[in-house]
Amino acid sequence: MYLNCHSFHSLRYGTIPLTDLVQQAVQCNVKAMALTDINTVTGIYDFIKECKAVAIKPLVGIEFRCNNELRYIGLAKNAEGLAEMNRFLTKHNFDNTVLPLEAPEFKEVFIIYSFENAPTTLKEYEYIGIRLEELPKLFGSHWKQRLDKMVIFQPVTFRVKKEFNLHKILRAIDTNVILSKLTLNDYCKTTEVMLPLEELISKFSDYPEIIGNTEKIIDQCNFEFDFKTPKNKKYYTNSRTSDMALLTSLAKQGLLWRYGATNTQATARVEKELKVIEELEFSGYFLITWDIIRYSNSCGFLHIGRGSGANSIVSYCLGITDICPIELDLYFERFLNLNRKSPPDFDIDWSWKERDTILEYIFNRYGAEHVAFCGTNVEFKYRSIFREVGKVFGLPKEELDMLAKNPMALHDGNSVVKYVQEYGMMLEKYPNQRSMHSCGIIISEKPLTNYTVLEMPPKGFPIVLFDMHIAEDIGFEKFDILSQRGIGHIDDSVKLIEKNRGIKVDIRNTSLSKNEANANLYLERGRTIGCFYIESPAMRGLLRRLKCDNYKTLVAASSIIRPGVAQSGMMKEYIFRHNYPDKFEYFHEVFKEQLGETYGIMVYQEDVIKIALYYGGLPAADGDILRRAMSGKGRSKEALQKVKDNFFASCLQKGHPIKLSEEIYRQIESFAGYSFCKAHSASYAVESYQSLYLKVHYPVEFMVAVINNQGGFYRTEVYIHEARMSGAIVHNPCVNKSEYETNLYGIDIYLGLMHLEGLETKIAQFIVKERNMHGEFKSLEDFINRIPIGIEGIQILIFIGAFHFTGKTKNQLLVIARLILVNFKPENRNLMLIQEPVKEYKLPVLERSAFEDAFDEIELLSFPVSCSPFDLLQTTYRGAIMAKDLVKHHKKSVKMLAYLISRKHVPTKRGTMYFGTWIDVEGEYFDTAHFTDSLEKYPFQGGGCYLLLGNVEVDYHFPTITVTKMAKMPFIPDPRYSNTNDRQFKVHEHIREDVSMTHRAPYPQEHEYNMPRHKMG
Repeated sequence: MYLNCHSFHSLRYGTIPLTDLVQQAVQCNVKAMALTDINTVTGIYDFIKECKAVAIKPLVGIEFRCNNELRYIGLAKNAEGLAEMNRFLTKHNFDNTVLPLEAPEFKEVFIIYSFENAPTTLKEYEYIGIRLEELPKLFGSHWKQRLDKMVIFQPVTFRVKKEFNLHKILRAIDTNVILSKLTLNDYCKTTEVMLPLEELISKFSDYPEIIGNTEKIIDQCNFEFDFKTPKNKKYYTNSRTSDMALLTSLAKQGLLWRYGATNTQATARVEKELKVIEELEFSGYFLITWDIIRYSNSCGFLHIGRGSGANSIVSYCLGITDICPIELDLYFERFLNLNRKSPPDFDIDWSWKERDTILEYIFNRYGAEHVAFCGTNVEFKYRSIFREVGKVFGLPKEELDMLAKNPMALHDGNSVVKYVQEYGMMLEKYPNQRSMHSCGIIISEKPLTNYTVLEMPPKGFPIVLFDMHIAEDIGFEKFDILSQRGIGHIDDSVKLIEKNRGIKVDIRNTSLSKNEANANLYLERGRTIGCFYIESPAMRGLLRRLKCDNYKTLVAASSIIRPGVAQSGMMKEYIFRHNYPDKFEYFHEVFKEQLGETYGIMVYQEDVIKIALYYGGLPAADGDILRRAMSGKGRSKEALQKVKDNFFASCLQKGHPIKLSEEIYRQIESFAGYSFCKAHSASYAVESYQSLYLKVHYPVEFMVAVINNQGGFYRTEVYIHEARMSGAIVHNPCVNKSEYETNLYGIDIYLGLMHLEGLETKIAQFIVKERNMHGEFKSLEDFINRIPIGIEGIQILIFIGAFHFTGKTKNQLLVIARLILVNFKPENRNLMLIQEPVKEYKLPVLERSAFEDAFDEIELLSFPVSCSPFDLLQTTYRGAIMAKDLVKHHKKSVKMLAYLISRKHVPTKRGTMYFGTWIDVEGEYFDTAHFTDSLEKYPFQGGGCYLLLGNVEVDYHFPTITVTKMAKMPFIPDPRYSNTNDRQFKVHEHIREDVSMTHRAPYPQEHEYNMPRHKMG
């Protein structure tokens, strides 16, 4: 009898989570119900599963609304009915048109109008919904004549009064008004709750015809969905046979290319994989991926193939990946096994500049009706909750900031804030808006509107209205088309090297960079700033602790750094065993046999599967459930619990010691969702090597490429420092030498106009365009005559030194600019300058401090270029020792002066701590640890130079200073404001630091996980 139920997928309207909605129906003895969320089908597939599990008949539909006004409700009789509604709403979404007041012609859909919106004449499949409170209107009126077209209309939006209040808050958020400004039309009626079925029917007992009509609709709505059949595009060609023939031919061509004609091991593995691919019918998936890569190569784009698909020798032979499974002994069953229902993941990365070209190809090649991005639900999060809810309660901005930035324990205790907290916490994890998945694309066999409504977000690529988990549940496998700046670094470096040095680097040839001797030297010393995935302080510290000087160790390091390995204590144990391989025993012989390469430590996802199968004796199907859990795809806690129970039962049967089995499963559980498969790590390692090779041999070009791709882990200043340390001469932006991006002449780097804070992007780009068309600027006057720019823009360029080529000082240039521009309107400027020759002025020579330029640079770039930050200190002290000597001071106290690069927040059980990264006066990096007690007395105070006192700990070749005292050192006053005390230290606030926050539970301490180093059975 419930033909209009809303879940919380009716965004900013419904208040009931889907599972709770179905459970409430069970309690109310409901036998059939319809999910009709507003303008969406997001929840219908989970709804069908939930209903089937409790023997409720699910009806699926859509509530069509326009500008919060109810138009009608559509209920699908069958799959074609859903497709009809999806196509109708998709066209409205794409055309951005108003929904019509009356429903269009449908063939397999029932339409229900509200009592007040019902048209005079109704089609055969159209009905009028009547609410309980509207029944009195039927007495003695013309409505009695229309009873044959009436159904029970009992919408469900909330459960209890508190949820009704929450509904009103959601409506206020959606309409962007405070609660008191809501009108009756903005929110639902107070009667929109689910009643026990018998009670609802009894209230309509005087109108058996209405009850009968409702039952007829329920009987005739029979939407069935096949969750098991794959929905992806089946074939690349036109049949399974021709697909396999093409895939086999391509694989054999690639085999010759990668391995030559006589490698029997590679040939055997290719044949084995092809057989499994054919049995599982994955040939189309492989060929579509190959086709995308083929197009990319034809455009000259660089790509990186990773994911579990990189375990495949077929993908290696097809050029999808650059990872040799034989070289790394990659575990075939992690990539592909006969228990696997879904094809392996291919995560393909391109430069962020080139990804849209690839996307356009995919959408054009496979058809607009068949291609879309996965959707994703953006949930209400902690900070946004307090802002959104606080706003509807009328709190001022200052109080909203306080609520959003502070934990609840520090919030004000007044009654309004308590309401904000109470209702805000109810909203946590509720969907707030729909968005586009960052990379997941679906390519379907049938039109996507058979399954979902589509939306067209501003980026211009359509999205389905369900997320990747639902997509997989209903039979779709996404293609991950990603972008990253790391590939941009590599690609742009190669182009810059050719332009600047005339050298062509074939960076696609991974044998050039992988395990290259000089690159390995940089690797073990952690000299990897700017290099993809290996530049963060944590990663550089790990490389140094491992003395990582080869490809295989780098592959391991790429997975060890992941939270799952760190949290379980396996990272620390791996470092110990790597440095002291003779000081441990394997837990068990299986660990020696299966994980000998990683010292018996589970480092990769497939290690977990190996141990589950070979130690635990689990069947391969359970191994696949573990694989899915570790990939973040398995949503069934019950299935995972069953695997756990099977594991311990099997271990007991095998006679394994219970303590060993418990320790092993503890490690397995810590991996879930937080570790890489080996092939994924290897893909990262190959890309890291490509970056590192370019950094080692072409450092200036590489750092310019990093800067132009807008960096990586650090801010631009750090990469400019790296370039200078590599021998580059760094110049401020210049109107005659600079491009919009940073450019290079030999070893001379000219910073791009894009880095100037306050200079409009369109002006910066126009300067370059005008210069390229009509030649360099001859003078400031010539520049003003050619560029439509105001006095503010001119001053920015003068202060940064962009007219240095004129030979005039900044003060002289400012006088000229003001004399020319101050009395002219922008629209008259060109006319006046053309008509009147520029006058020669006798300009005064003004004294200027040597450091004024540096403060101009800090104001406009946020860092000095013409000098080092250390040159601006009031003190001449530069520290007792330098970073390069720290390893010699183990367990000793040191005093250092350093410039702050970055700090990372880390939660611990004793409170907040930070890890800091710094450079000394010689430009070398070092790291610090700041514990809670130290931070209370000596906190960080923003970017700048600090005096540090602390104790050196050398942990496996890597020195860290545990800071006991810290003080920020004052810079000299700004000489530009020597006569104005209140401005002398203002610009210092522009100096930055990189701060990364970690929001997770504290990792256990070493004694809590206490990983054994001896045999346990």
